[in-house]
Amino acid sequence: MKSSVIKALQNLTDKPNQLFVKVLEHGSMSVELYKPQNIDPQTPHTQDELYVIISGNGEFVNDGVRTSFQQGDVLFVKAHAIHRFENFTDDFATWVIFYGKQGGE
Repeated sequence: MKSSVIKALQNLTDKPNQLFVKVLEHGSMSVELYKPQNIDPQTPHTQDELYVIISGNGEFVNDGVRTSFQQGDVLFVKAHAIHRFENFTDDFATWVIFYGKQGGE
């Protein structure tokens, strides 16, 4: 299996008003490209997840803890944790990797 940022961004561009596109899936693991515009409206997820920042920078709030992020960073979020990206640049995009059992590991 393989995907690329270029292909994922093109697939997202082809779907107006959509913030993410799934690019890979196997067992409990799925990979999406996520690119919110201005505001990150996401709600907690039922699986653990990793964000791998493709481009941009800003702030990330994870379970009440705020941290800065930039291209190349990896962020972990446990299942059901309230989290969101804030004050991010227009070029912000990230891989999201969901994995493991429902409810987290």
